[in-house]
Amino acid sequence: TAVLSGLALALALALPALALENGLARTPPMGWLAWGRFRCNLVGHRGHRGSSCHVPVPPTRSEMLFFEMADRLAEDGWRDLGYKYINIDDCWSAKQRDVAGRLVPDPERFPRGIKALADYVHARGLKLGIYGDLGTLTCGGYPGTTLDRVEQDAQTFAEWGVDMLKLDGCYSSGEEQAEGYPEMARALNATGRPIVYSCSWPAYQGGLPPKVNYTVLAEVCNLWRNYDDIQDSWDSVLSILDWFSANQDVLQPAAGPGHWNDPDMLIIGNFGLSDEQSRSQMALWTVMAAPLLMSTDLRTISASAKEILQNRLMIQINQDPLGIQGRRIVKEKSHIEVFLRPLSQAASALVFFSRRTDMPFVYTTSLAKLHFPEDSVYEVQDVYSGKIISGLKTGDSFSVVIDPSGVVMWYLYPTALPAQPWHVVRQQAPGEGFHPVLL
Repeated sequence: TAVLSGLALALALALPALALENGLARTPPMGWLAWGRFRCNLVGHRGHRGSSCHVPVPPTRSEMLFFEMADRLAEDGWRDLGYKYINIDDCWSAKQRDVAGRLVPDPERFPRGIKALADYVHARGLKLGIYGDLGTLTCGGYPGTTLDRVEQDAQTFAEWGVDMLKLDGCYSSGEEQAEGYPEMARALNATGRPIVYSCSWPAYQGGLPPKVNYTVLAEVCNLWRNYDDIQDSWDSVLSILDWFSANQDVLQPAAGPGHWNDPDMLIIGNFGLSDEQSRSQMALWTVMAAPLLMSTDLRTISASAKEILQNRLMIQINQDPLGIQGRRIVKEKSHIEVFLRPLSQAASALVFFSRRTDMPFVYTTSLAKLHFPEDSVYEVQDVYSGKIISGLKTGDSFSVVIDPSGVVMWYLYPTALPAQPWHVVRQQAPGEGFHPVLL
């Protein structure tokens, strides 16, 4: 039938021709990451080009942090919402490999070893991620994975029971990265253990073509860092959003089930964002189909930050099985921006975002102005307030009140559809329209 053929077309457009065939990360990975909040458990800062971690750490301090965060993920509702990964970042290893050339954990930070931590994490229904670096050293100055060590390190991670590898790119050349990142993908698959593969490759090559080939990247990596490390500030969030929006014609078609753009971790619950800005980061990362990797202290997290991060409808939107990354579709002179993410079952997510810093702004528009199909009727749910608007027609004018540096986020699903199905085209030329999917 025409409807079934339309469904087949939409699904064909939503899936790339080639992808990393490990069957993993069919939705954006969710979990907790140490780096943003804890760094190396010490004062310090690491960007893509590295610095050092040189202040002593009390024995077992690092290890206990991960045991305790695993308990919090399992016991405080995070795991059941999808936050499954608990990820170690830089500074976990000893300064030297062992006599057989294997990576070994720092005996003071991880006296029980990574395998024991993985067993603990797995017993709680969680998964363990670890950090490596394709280069002579990690960004923090620990042993890196040179090209001759790729297979050995992949096997070590698999033997320890690791479920995700983030492979950074400090202290390596573009040529070494072009060889090493695909080689690690092959090596991880050859272990026989399912290991999600996160690459920093594009971030070291400027994030854009011609130096970055996103078709190749989607064949090699499950997710990738394209741009700068996030810092604990609103300015940092905005700079990342600006870059992703400015380059969305390149970035948006590259994302999909099994291969995601990663704008870096969520800093909600730390020190740099207000509650309003925290709601904005969560909404904007969700509409970008970004991994939701928190980096905060789950032992002391505030009720307001926890409420934002545990919003069930937000998570449902982030984890939508179609896996289409959203785009900015409106940029007003009033400093209001509108983002749209098409979702499965003809639903959509809209984010109305204010860059203003003065006062709440009343923004008036209609679904017709946002290129929704004519003659449709929608039920709308406000993702944060839960308020429901029934019977919203495409042509109806409506207003939303957006607080400074804040968002209003809507989940829309049709109650009446137009006669002709229509579909999103993923591979778009710059400037072409971007619309909800209707299946």
